[in-house]
Amino acid sequence: MRFINPKTDFAFKKIFGSSESKDILISFLNALVYNSEPIIQDLEIFDPYLSPKITGLKDTYLDVKAQLNTGEIVIIEMQVLNVEAFTKRVLYNAAKTYSLQLDAGQGYRFLKPVIALTITDFIEFENTDKLISRFVFKEKTQNFNYSENDLELVFVELPKFQKSLEELETLTDKWIYFMQKARLLESVPETLESVPQIQRAFQIANQTNLTREELDEVEKRELFLQDQKNAITLAQNEAKREKAIEIARQLLNILDDQTISRTTGLSLEEIQNLRYFRS
Repeated sequence: MRFINPKTDFAFKKIFGSSESKDILISFLNALVYNSEPIIQDLEIFDPYLSPKITGLKDTYLDVKAQLNTGEIVIIEMQVLNVEAFTKRVLYNAAKTYSLQLDAGQGYRFLKPVIALTITDFIEFENTDKLISRFVFKEKTQNFNYSENDLELVFVELPKFQKSLEELETLTDKWIYFMQKARLLESVPETLESVPQIQRAFQIANQTNLTREELDEVEKRELFLQDQKNAITLAQNEAKREKAIEIARQLLNILDDQTISRTTGLSLEEIQNLRYFRS
């Protein structure tokens, strides 16, 4: 068996956002948002397109949007590429989802809390090893909660998860392992198959259950993401090189070429060229 990559937007929506995915999404959210506790008993999956009610307001499209039986609205986004201003987009989508709940004349008391769950295939918060980070409104100096803490941002950084198949214990572990490894597996591991919702997620992700058009779409998305990753890597490498060159220029009057090369990572030839064109 071969499985589509659940980290692509097409596969993620198909696995977690289709009409047949309610029980899968409940299990997934309980695992990532509620620490494997069965808090969510039911939910309704909505069209994730956020159409603006105000002329000129930006259109947005999420991966999955649902309202829980407890009243909270959950918006979910799987993000593979670390694009510019990504965290601003997360906050914008959460705030927009919160504000678009009300029609003209409705009181603010009808507003329901919004949870923005974001799964990233890159490390967003370098200053912590925590796999799952949660952000709410708190008083800046005394750290107590705002009285109406209706916006919560939850980030799951997949690269921080390092457990092997044999080390999986909780429902959280198993769902994150599914997100990380499904594309690489040729069969469903027994420890994951024991969770009915994960087993069904694998069935949906099984390539043999997809139409030719769906497989073509999956391939297009994979190629697009790889091209974008390559472009981002090239841009980052170029930025690092420009920074190294700038540092080297500042060291030309202080250090010899060999030391500058070791310090900056530039070759001796590049250092010598900098000296030549400076003179």
